Amino acid sequence: MTQHSRDTPQFYLTAPSPCPYLPGRHERKVFTHLVGDRAGDLNDLLTHGGFRRSQSIAYRPACDQCRACVSVRVVANEFRPSRNFRKVMARNADIIGEQRSAVPTSEQYSVFRAYLDARHRHGGMADMTVLDYAMMVEDSHVETRIIEYRKRGPDSGVTGRGEELIAVALTDVLSDGLSMVYSFFEPSQVSRSMGTFMILDHIARARRQGLPYVYLGYWIEGSKKMDYKARFLPQQRLAPSGWLRIDAQGDAASEPQD
Repeated sequence: MTQHSRDTPQFYLTAPSPCPYLPGRHERKVFTHLVGDRAGDLNDLLTHGGFRRSQSIAYRPACDQCRACVSVRVVANEFRPSRNFRKVMARNADIIGEQRSAVPTSEQYSVFRAYLDARHRHGGMADMTVLDYAMMVEDSHVETRIIEYRKRGPDSGVTGRGEELIAVALTDVLSDGLSMVYSFFEPSQVSRSMGTFMILDHIARARRQGLPYVYLGYWIEGSKKMDYKARFLPQQRLAPSGWLRIDAQGDAASEPQD
């Protein structure tokens, strides 16, 4: 890749492919490479414009005649957990979240493999090997962290560390928030609602770090896979006029936010 392309991002458009969220539709993506010394700044800028990161690629939907994918970010400081969210936090009071450098391990891959086999057996990531997983974690030119969620053990009060690995989140640290790139959990622990718990934990982490937002990726109205994202309120959704605030499910969007 030339120095020019490192400093001035080049954008590309994918060919149409079946939409994984809305039956009968096709998706296209516009993407660019996140490389070089300015990758972090570019990732910040593109995330604010609705892009997501996957390894060293930043992408966003560019579908013909469809704008169903809407970028969502939770307003961390104003978030107040509902009764159901408080139940999830209580259910996971025995879980410790440990933030680490983005280094893959065989233990993580074991949970990742079990998660894919149980929940995404026919998805696009179903055939990922341990080397593919390592690339997903390591191929990043931006500030990326791994958060491991483990059960408390008898020595956790002394060591501050947990024991059995239950869930993992791959997270980018942006100038104004945390972006949840990918998360997965041990399928035998489904009763814990770990997907919800990890988002709640990220909201708490963002608040402690003085970061205003937690970026959740795309919400798609009418997609059961994405419905859960609408429950984390207040949130902002990206529209052509800018980020619009939503205070309650079913609310119309309010005025654009900075």
